[in-house]
Amino acid sequence: MSSVFNFPGGIHPHEGNGGKVVTAGLAIMEAPLPSRVAIPLQQHIGAPCKPLVQKGDKVKVGQKIGEPGGFVSAAVHASVSGTVVDCIPCITANGTQQMSVIIDNDFQDTWVELIPVADPENLSADELSKLAREMGIVGMGGATFPTAVKVAVPADKHVDTLVLNGAECEPYLSADHRLMVEHAQEIMKGARLVQKALGIDRVLVGIENNKPDAIEEMKKACEVCENADAVGLKVKYPQGGEKQLVYALTRRKVPNGKLPLDVGAIVMNVGTCYALYRAVYEGRPVVDRVVTVGGNVQKPANYLVRIGAPVEWLLDTSEGILPNTRMLIYGGPMMGMAISREDIPITKGCSGIVALETVNALVKESACIRCGRCVEACPMKLSPATIDRYSRKDMYEQAEAAGVMNCIECGVCSFSCPAKRNLTQSCRVAKKIITQRRKIEAAKKGE
Repeated sequence: MSSVFNFPGGIHPHEGNGGKVVTAGLAIMEAPLPSRVAIPLQQHIGAPCKPLVQKGDKVKVGQKIGEPGGFVSAAVHASVSGTVVDCIPCITANGTQQMSVIIDNDFQDTWVELIPVADPENLSADELSKLAREMGIVGMGGATFPTAVKVAVPADKHVDTLVLNGAECEPYLSADHRLMVEHAQEIMKGARLVQKALGIDRVLVGIENNKPDAIEEMKKACEVCENADAVGLKVKYPQGGEKQLVYALTRRKVPNGKLPLDVGAIVMNVGTCYALYRAVYEGRPVVDRVVTVGGNVQKPANYLVRIGAPVEWLLDTSEGILPNTRMLIYGGPMMGMAISREDIPITKGCSGIVALETVNALVKESACIRCGRCVEACPMKLSPATIDRYSRKDMYEQAEAAGVMNCIECGVCSFSCPAKRNLTQSCRVAKKIITQRRKIEAAKKGE
């Protein structure tokens, strides 16, 4: 293995004075309980949950209110105790309406009985998968892929490496950083559960070198697992991408259209391992998560916030945004979503709320100057400018042939483009239309 833990392509976005340095040293604080929560029944990739409650029902914290609707799904739980106001569609960060359970908080914070697993050391892969499904555990780094599916490794696949993603390469965000500093032992105990259940040989924790305190704490905690190590990675975006992280740590290349599983690796966010620990050792489902509130706000902070709390609640807790704020980002500035309203709920995949005083969208795009910077920077080795041309001309077959379905939508191409072309957006549109066409074709064949 090379001594330089790196990957081809990528960039290092300038963070300015309001970047990670502001929140990296701030301990996680428990956010005040909101008076009302809106809990979407689809906070994961896959089938939405079916509501288990109705208007007027009394609920407790940790009570299951959404039953998984398919194999690729994860349960949803009440994050406050109180009364169900309704079960109605609510707007979410991506602009879609999702069926949500609205709960008025009684501020009693009454929990269901939490039952830890009796013999955690001997959990089988199937038992761990079922537990993750029932406890609502998903990829907490933002991907929200159900953990139950990830640990259900097919019989014909062999996994020898568990990769923990602690890179947190997005500017401004420090939620995972603080989690590693403050809860390293719990994270590694969660990783140990996966290692034992799946019979994995080694555990590698990837952390960017701008988090030396996290690297130190995780190295100490690695004694919990067999053959485990925390590795410092070059500070470069998107170091936290699955394929990029696997390559940087193992030098294994995940082929296009394949998963890390196909090269003997499973990738999990450190927050996911922490959630596994809490589910197994405390009997606690996912009802909260750590969220960084940073950028152009009065009081940047890292909060442990209940799922379903509105963005407005967190911003008010941080004493509001500064007057010159031009944009709110749900997530990180590279892969997050700009939001135009503050009543959007915090979900399992939200690692940050970032306020920005500059808006790149205000700069008009110009013609491509064929400089090749997007090609050089693309971590997937695509030609974003070429795909952009195809997408704008509705030439989606050509875009697919150019590899657009391999795009990870990291935003590197748009960031590096001197002409300010909306390259990432073009790739996203092309992927969506190609996917829709595939579904239509599959439906026709099934008729």
